[in-house]
Amino acid sequence: MAYSIYDRTIAFAGMCQAVKLVQDVARNGNCDSAALTTMLNSIMATDPSNTVGVYGSEADLRVGLESMVRDIDGSSSGSEITRYLVGVMALERKLSARRDSMAQLGDRVDTLKRQTTHFEILDEQMLSNIASIYLDIISPLGPRIQVSGTPAQLQLPHVQHRVRALLLAAVRSAVLWSQVGGKRRHLLFGRKQMLEQAKILLARN
Repeated sequence: MAYSIYDRTIAFAGMCQAVKLVQDVARNGNCDSAALTTMLNSIMATDPSNTVGVYGSEADLRVGLESMVRDIDGSSSGSEITRYLVGVMALERKLSARRDSMAQLGDRVDTLKRQTTHFEILDEQMLSNIASIYLDIISPLGPRIQVSGTPAQLQLPHVQHRVRALLLAAVRSAVLWSQVGGKRRHLLFGRKQMLEQAKILLARN
């Protein structure tokens, strides 16, 4: 199936949104709850009809699209975002090479879907459950992503849950990025095209 620059931009915006929210939570202890909800739901979007369906709509990726346009450059906050993205993509490559880990992940996500009948997605129990998937399946694949932030915030369990849940969502978007044909070379040579596409999406949403 042929995928377009649009599909790659959507998947990359998903990754950017997840890691931007990681940055916000790690620094301030909280983040945009609508954008967080979008990313947590994307983990369970295992049978979408199209690329944007993973996230709901283009408008649901505003934080990620804005981060793409603003942060993917040489600025200090941008370089932190870029460092997270590189780490997430490395984890995705390791995950995709491990059929056993992919199967485990599928089982755990199926369990999550069942739990949504009992818990709201932003319920602390749900966030803890999502975070544990990252800890059990993704984190051991290594290398670990070093999250920078406010030390006092990073010691709080609810902050740790959000950070790990969002890193799982970032890996989910990285899997999607690979599925729609995203390659490392697109980041090196096709970045300008993606940024132009991101600006178009922001303008119409």
